[in-house]
Amino acid sequence: MARVKRAVNAVKKRRKVFKLAKGYFGAKSKQYRAAGEQVRRSLRYAYIGRKLKKRDFRRLWIARINAAARMNGLSYSKLMDGLKKNNIDINRKMLSELAINNADAFKALCDKVK
Repeated sequence: MARVKRAVNAVKKRRKVFKLAKGYFGAKSKQYRAAGEQVRRSLRYAYIGRKLKKRDFRRLWIARINAAARMNGLSYSKLMDGLKKNNIDINRKMLSELAINNADAFKALCDKVK
């Protein structure tokens, strides 16, 4: 059997972990085992954070739409129900943008729903 020398691969593997651990405090950026543990944890937090970001933005858009709808004499649920019944297909992100930047257009939508 051929002799297997792992040095190059092992160094590449460690280098990848240390590159990801760059900027971490203390042993987490200097020692391979501590760095590996922290990198795995950080990647898990990053994955979870990407999911939470979507949730947080949706909550923000709904709060903005609700505030603008109430200024026009509607509740959020009545506004969304009216938009669906009138076949107005617009997502919450764009509704939120309208509510903030173009109050006249949002008011027109509210009047159509009423």
